[in-house]
Amino acid sequence: MHSWQAIILGVIEGITEYLPVSSTGHLIVAQRLMGIGTEGATSKEAADAFAVCIQGGAILAVVGLYAKRVAQVMRGMLGMDREGLQIGITLIAGFLPAAGIGVLLSHWIKAHLFGIWPVIAAWVIGGISILLVTRWRKNHAASTGKKEITDLTWQLALVIGLLQCVAMCPGTSRSLMTICGGVLVGLSIQAAVEYSFLLGVLTLTAATAKDAIGKVQGLDPAYNTLFGGMKLMLHEYGMMPMLVGTVAAALSAALAVKWLVSYLQSHSLSIFGWYRIALGVIIGGSIAAGFLTI
Repeated sequence: MHSWQAIILGVIEGITEYLPVSSTGHLIVAQRLMGIGTEGATSKEAADAFAVCIQGGAILAVVGLYAKRVAQVMRGMLGMDREGLQIGITLIAGFLPAAGIGVLLSHWIKAHLFGIWPVIAAWVIGGISILLVTRWRKNHAASTGKKEITDLTWQLALVIGLLQCVAMCPGTSRSLMTICGGVLVGLSIQAAVEYSFLLGVLTLTAATAKDAIGKVQGLDPAYNTLFGGMKLMLHEYGMMPMLVGTVAAALSAALAVKWLVSYLQSHSLSIFGWYRIALGVIIGGSIAAGFLTI
């Protein structure tokens, strides 16, 4: 992998990670268009791990932008801030379903759903879901969307966490499921976005650590050890692409998060719904017509 390719993938990761459009789906398409991960099982495993690990940049961006809230949660977990403790409990409740189901189904999902057609289907279905949730919220504006993040209970957070599990299917979007889930349980759109971002820090950190620290099975036994994922990536790509990809993801994620928060002050999520549907139709139609090979 060249540094310019790592920069492109980092920018795509950063922009799409926290927007409800699916970073995984975009990265799968971008990698295949650039011929990354197409040279056998080892190459594909390294490409998948790279896509997950550059999420570290996006995580750092949110931690920096929400530093005060993150610090409040940390104080709360130490018994020094009651509101911070409440938010921390809801974040743990939202994280647990993905942690459990991820351990059970991650290998099956990688084996069966990391294809272009499942991604295209998820883009279109997710886009339609956004439009339906936006319409539902508009029709129930008088009675929904009043709760702030500090009003969220662990039971409602668990509902959001269960919806987050759906996003394990590539193309669905973790942000889509958690933001829409937050809206459906009564959070204001701003609170739903903030909770989605904070939950993403926990979820993405766990996913990044799993791929970097965990074993890689079914390949060279040298990678079936602790830090096998990191060894595989360094062997395939070297250190520089990892560094530039992570930095690119951090910078672009910071800009994307700030833009999304500002945009949603006066707009709905519907633009992302139409974008997902259009992207799915364009990519799917191009492949079916033979204009595009992925």
